Amino acid sequence: MSAPAMTTDTPAVAPMNMIQALNSALDVKMTEDPNVLSFGEDAGYFGGVFRVTDKLQQKHGLTRSFDAPISECGIVAAAIGMAAYGLRPVVEIQFADYIYPAYDQIVSEAAKLRYRSAGQFTAPIVVRSPYGGGIFGGQTHSQSPESLFTHIAGLKVVIPSNPYDAKALLTAAIEDDDPVIFFEPKRLYNGPFDGWHEKPVSPWKAQPLAQVPTGKVVEPIGKARVMREGNDVTILAYGTMVWVSLAGAEHAGVDAEVIDLRSLVPLDIEAIEASVKKTGRCVVVHEAPKTSGFGAELSALVQERCFYHLEAPVMRVTGWDTPYPHAFEWEYFPGPERVAEALKAVMPKNAGMGGR
Repeated sequence: MSAPAMTTDTPAVAPMNMIQALNSALDVKMTEDPNVLSFGEDAGYFGGVFRVTDKLQQKHGLTRSFDAPISECGIVAAAIGMAAYGLRPVVEIQFADYIYPAYDQIVSEAAKLRYRSAGQFTAPIVVRSPYGGGIFGGQTHSQSPESLFTHIAGLKVVIPSNPYDAKALLTAAIEDDDPVIFFEPKRLYNGPFDGWHEKPVSPWKAQPLAQVPTGKVVEPIGKARVMREGNDVTILAYGTMVWVSLAGAEHAGVDAEVIDLRSLVPLDIEAIEASVKKTGRCVVVHEAPKTSGFGAELSALVQERCFYHLEAPVMRVTGWDTPYPHAFEWEYFPGPERVAEALKAVMPKNAGMGGR
């Protein structure tokens, strides 16, 4: 997997983890555009619970990076008002599990503003939030609510899986004139995680996609990345599950093509269709519960567009339809062994399966 071609203001790059890359994106855009600001609970002076907004207040001032009251509804409502008057607020919801009180503002106001005003107003806001499991956060700090937002016309939903994409896609989200829900897989903040929880955490610095431009870098929203080329089966994943899928393919000994969707809305359906027509098989992997998860939409799209190329049913590897358990973290978390089982299920019976 090679580092991508880059559009930058400067050729300088540095190894970054995802926290540093997100912080750099915010810093670069706040320096470039005085209308960009960042706020949220503990996101000003303290720098956020995961330190993504660290030192932005010291550098850009109290009016550009500040703390908000503990009111997710109020945070997003204030951002919408700011955006309507020409600012570009980036707000932090401390955990995705806390985003529900802001759902009405996001769905009924932010997503509808361009339409209801006939284009006179837009809502160029970014709602950032750590999401997903793998850190023993339990039922109220591990949820993956992305499908609730993909259903809403007027919203874009972005989920990076690595530091390069985190910076490039957050920059694109800030520059977008419509609201973007930007979920950050917190299990990936400090290093790629392949799902083998008993193994030591590997650092980002060893990964090509952790070599991040120190200046401005932008990637278009809506373009998937092929993380691993293969011919036997297509794996569709995003966030932490990209790395789990890579590990699962290796564990199964299957020549799988792993596609990192990067954004769910807009979706790079052309890349999905091309891959599935090549391989004839598809496995979808996500952390969220199975019922009404985004995997159902992906399965339907693959069936609609690639039916005559499919040689097996589309399989889904997901979280369970239960609250996220604290004591049974790794039974819930879709790991490489579950991915390998799904790969084996869609392959011809005589294809065999490799061992770990």
